Amino acid sequence: MNKLAEPLDEPGAAAGPALSRLADLLRAHTPADGSFELGLPGVHAIRASRPSTDLVHGLQGSSVCIVAQGAKTVLLGGEAYTYDAPRMLVFSVDLPVAAQVLRASPARPYLCFRLDLDPQRVADLTLKVYPGGPPREREGRAVYLAQAGNAIVDAASRLMALMDDPLDAALLAPLVVDEMLIRLLRSPIGGRLAQIGQADSGTHRIARAVHWIRDHYDQPVSIDDLAGMVHMSASTLHQHFKSVTSMSPLQYQKVLRLHEARRLMATGLGASAAGGRVGYVSASQFSREYARLFGNAPSRDMPRLQNAV
Repeated sequence: MNKLAEPLDEPGAAAGPALSRLADLLRAHTPADGSFELGLPGVHAIRASRPSTDLVHGLQGSSVCIVAQGAKTVLLGGEAYTYDAPRMLVFSVDLPVAAQVLRASPARPYLCFRLDLDPQRVADLTLKVYPGGPPREREGRAVYLAQAGNAIVDAASRLMALMDDPLDAALLAPLVVDEMLIRLLRSPIGGRLAQIGQADSGTHRIARAVHWIRDHYDQPVSIDDLAGMVHMSASTLHQHFKSVTSMSPLQYQKVLRLHEARRLMATGLGASAAGGRVGYVSASQFSREYARLFGNAPSRDMPRLQNAV
């Protein structure tokens, strides 16, 4: 899990005008390295000026991420998803992932546009784009790669440009978000994107189970109760959950607990207290599972986390 990916070579072909404009706008809206939420909730500009030396662990919400410059790899379980300009990565449910920026420099930083996905908005627009129902797609992983076509990149650029004016961001940006979603729904990944908002789709049901686990990560999980909540049998829930997230519900909960414990440790809470806060009764079990996921024991990781705050 903690093995770093190989760096990519710079692409030979020059980026198109829409992609260059998106990169310029992202650079203008990122005063430093990091992720910045802009004038419309759910719209983010991301920048990194150097490749990652370590994997960065975090919870990635349902979103579409378009790389305008540089390259990055996202790891989910044992699978790696590497994307560079002008590709995009789509997350259909919230996933705990590890990521590594592969290509970035102060002169040409990694630049990424991220739009958080609202399942209800996706569902409303799906009815307009596909009044007879969306294309049937085989449900699979909740993360997938695709090319970001010129029309989608252009819409992202226009959305970014609206962020300079608060009134434009409030009045016009939601219209451009709808345009982006419509273009995504009409693209080759449209059928899979539509599953996010379809109440009867396996992806939507697993998203509901994921949200329950996120809200109750420190409590015991009853697979039978969780299955009943999303109208699946226990065996079907287990099968679909693993297909979508690459983990079982109990594994997913464990990873969430470890991520939350790591966040608490970064704020100054001791390792034992952080493990207890997220539901671990055994300190040795917490230390063992933490080291397996993050590569270091909590006691060794804590000083580095607190120095990074």
